[in-house]
Order: sequence, then C-alpha cells, then structure tokens
Amino acid sequence: MKLLRKTEFITRKNLDHLSLQARQSPRLRKNYNFHDADEDPCHRLLNAMEPDSYIQPHRHLNSRKDETLIAIRGKMGLVIFDEWGNIVEQAILEPRGDVIMANIPHGLFHTWLCLEAGSIFFESKSGPYKPLTSEEKASWAPEEADASAGEYLTRLKEVLARNQNG
Repeated sequence: MKLLRKTEFITRKNLDHLSLQARQSPRLRKNYNFHDADEDPCHRLLNAMEPDSYIQPHRHLNSRKDETLIAIRGKMGLVIFDEWGNIVEQAILEPRGDVIMANIPHGLFHTWLCLEAGSIFFESKSGPYKPLTSEEKASWAPEEADASAGEYLTRLKEVLARNQNG
C-alpha cells in the first residue's frame, strides 16, 4: 500500500522562522528544501538570506542546470557577469517590484545578494546536487571565506544601488 504524502503549506510564521535561522547561521543563509534528497532530479527550495551573506559568483556548466529564482519577500539583487568578471546584467527582485522572477541559463556566471533583512526567494534547478567545480567558480571573485569577500559584496551592492537610482 502506498502512503499519500500530505500537502505542505508555507505560512508567514514558517517564513519568519526560516529568516530567524538565517540570521543565526554563520553564512547568514538557510535553505528549506521541498525535495527529499540531494540525489533528487528536481531541487526546489526556499532560500532565506540576510544582507551580509556573500555567494561567490559561479555558473552551472551542466546543460540541465538552468536556475529559476522567485522573490517571496524582501529585496534581492541578481548580478550576471561575463567570463572576465564584468557585469553584463543586473536586476532587483522584489515580490511587489517590477522584477519578481529570473531564469538564469546554465553557463552564465551569477550571484545574488540580499538587499533587505528577512529576504527569501524560491529556487528551482535540476538535481542531483554536486559541489561546484573549479571551472564553475569565478576565479576573479573572492571565495566565501576570503577576507576580501565583504569588500567585494559592498562594491556589488553599490553598483546595484547606482543603477537602481538612476
């Protein structure tokens, strides 16, 4: 006999709790996965971020690893780079803003930044999970643990702010 799974509803209370977990995390991020395992063929998750969280620009070289982001609450910045680290596209994602969703094709260097405390986005991409290879990490950007990561994050936020304001 096959057991039926129960429908899962996400409430504002769930989102508040996820944001609290992100604030308490050393990386200032916390995922809530809807998929059961890293090996699953489709990964769907909520990703809560706080403003000082830094994600090294990266790309997914697997042709099945396009990535979709949807703003649930707060304010996120998405930055797309060329092979040499020059910014070629950027957007501010907000649930009630002009841009609420982005689909990032595989092969493009990208990062996203939290621009408002308590920000959460929905992310979907194909599985299985595999750690990024050296070819997928941007060699021109600091790694997460690098002392210069905070300064790099600040510069990216300044670029987004300049372009948002004019």
